Amino acid sequence: MEYTSSNRRIIALNILKQIEEAIVKIQERTSVIHHADDFLLTSGGMEKLDAACMLLIAIGESLKNLDKVTEKKLLPTNTSIPWNDVMGVRDIIAHHYFNIDADEIWWIISKELTPLLEAIRSFIRDLSEESYSI
Repeated sequence: MEYTSSNRRIIALNILKQIEEAIVKIQERTSVIHHADDFLLTSGGMEKLDAACMLLIAIGESLKNLDKVTEKKLLPTNTSIPWNDVMGVRDIIAHHYFNIDADEIWWIISKELTPLLEAIRSFIRDLSEESYSI
């Protein structure tokens, strides 16, 4: 599908806002988790792990869609995030769900989500300026 620069910007903004919302949800829902074992020791913890994994899948898929819409031009403008790795988490969780390591998911949540959120919010600020084109 062909997009105009204006359409790409609007669609990209919508995708970025969905990603922002998903990251915030993960952070809020896991605020009581302090270690990977907190996921594994209770059914409530397992529910939080399941929910976080689902949202990580959504984030990865949304980033893939964002990359398509922006013709792979937006994400490379921020080199502080390993975008292919972030998108790859989606594939790992989706295709190897029963082998998910709670330690790895906790590492992503506790160490990687805040920088990702900052990058997403930076893109939102940039794309919110009507003069910005992609």
